[in-house]
Amino acid sequence: MQSITQHKNYNSQGMLINKVALVTGASRGIGAAAAKLFAEEGAAVTLVARTEAALRSGVEEIIAKGGKADFIVADLADSSSIERAVQTTVERHGRLDIAFNNAGIGAPLSPLTEVTEEDFDLLQAVNYKGIWVAMKAEIKAMIDTAGTGAIVNNSSVGSFRGNPGLSVYGAAKRAVNSLTETAAIEYGPSGIRVNAIAPGTTMTEMIEGLVAQVPDIIEKSSSVTPLRRPADPHEIAQAAAWLLSDRASYVTGVVLPVDGGARA
Repeated sequence: MQSITQHKNYNSQGMLINKVALVTGASRGIGAAAAKLFAEEGAAVTLVARTEAALRSGVEEIIAKGGKADFIVADLADSSSIERAVQTTVERHGRLDIAFNNAGIGAPLSPLTEVTEEDFDLLQAVNYKGIWVAMKAEIKAMIDTAGTGAIVNNSSVGSFRGNPGLSVYGAAKRAVNSLTETAAIEYGPSGIRVNAIAPGTTMTEMIEGLVAQVPDIIEKSSSVTPLRRPADPHEIAQAAAWLLSDRASYVTGVVLPVDGGARA
């Protein structure tokens, strides 16, 4: 595990000022956008993902703009790797205040009967079990160090309905909603808030993979979205930042659609 740090506030007036933050899946897409935004809002951010080069680049960009960041290379399909990332964050910063469990993987469009057991196991390991393992470690770290905290899990607007072609992905995201709501109830008395965001179509590498199968998927999605366009990753990150901030101090147990009105 390697670190690049700088001790200088990016934004002395940000909504995450002086927070110690952990972001999983931080090498690209929504996770990378969130890590940069959290730093802009004053947090010291630990970026976690599998790809060292992308993590290093993200951290260097944050530091170049005056932010505070470091990174940990970890495999979100490996429970011990996730636990070690949380532990290392606490060792480096003395506590953990907020966490954005963003890491996830997509899947090619495929009817339920054609999904392989191998693909099922991998999707569940990263998109469901990985978040469960991260939450366990994060909640314990928050209680033991900061004494309070906030967690946001990245779900999907697809968690609210059936998902033809993405049955296992949708099921894992619906399970994340249940974990979120239950943890909010169980750990609210300990001062831990737990919420989730449910993004709609967002311009990330994951959606680009689906475009390869269905070239007009973005156009089709936009046609049934009131705002008539996909989201930028930064827009999704903004919702996560607010939920993690003290401005959302009485918000917990919520799965917040960030979908341009697609579920309306």
